[in-house]
Amino acid sequence: MSGNVDQIFNEEISKVPDFTFSSKVANVFDDMVTRSVPYYPEMQRMIGEIAADHFQEGTVIYDLGCSTGATLLHMDKTVPKNIAFVGVDDSRDMLDKCRTKMEDFQVQREIILEYGDLNTGIKVQNASIIVLCLTLQFVRPINRERLLRSLFDGLKENGILIIVEKILAEDSSFNRDFIKYYYDYKRRNQYSEMEISQKREALENVLIPYKLSENITLLKESGFKQTEVFFKWYNFAGFIAKK
Repeated sequence: MSGNVDQIFNEEISKVPDFTFSSKVANVFDDMVTRSVPYYPEMQRMIGEIAADHFQEGTVIYDLGCSTGATLLHMDKTVPKNIAFVGVDDSRDMLDKCRTKMEDFQVQREIILEYGDLNTGIKVQNASIIVLCLTLQFVRPINRERLLRSLFDGLKENGILIIVEKILAEDSSFNRDFIKYYYDYKRRNQYSEMEISQKREALENVLIPYKLSENITLLKESGFKQTEVFFKWYNFAGFIAKK
């Protein structure tokens, strides 16, 4: 899934605009996310194997915030071909990239790719699995509970929601440490101080992380009866919620 190298923030910007999933970002997204999210390939592999154990015959699997299709491709390897996939994103450029990738990898199943804004709500029906991989953090906090309640309603009994998020530590002193370790990770992946700083500024008003405990409380308040953490690395976590 390699492609163009992320150099979006490698030149000084006098006033850094809010981050958007533009065509420029779509063209380098695979490189950006792999260099910016610890264990991203392993997260995707884990989502694929979890999906293999939780899909239900005659249902649909949704990937909300599908971006360029990495999660869809991993699930395609593990889930029977008679299960339809739906990918939703609010960036048409990302959807175009995803559509091309599905064709390049010759995916042999029904895949519907749709434009949709999770802030205004989307219709999910007959789902056994819904994935929000690094997506919920971009939904405005005021809209998150309403979204999760609607996803709960759209899931079949025993259906699951798989979430991967950037999170805040429960304690602010650990949070400072974890952020430091995270920026060290980005430095090891050849991001400069300027790139790290400008990306942080661009995301400041767009990516709003919650504590892990806050996410789990939100899921329980939305109706989910079981939750479990399946991945954690400092300020990143993956968790499952079952209806």
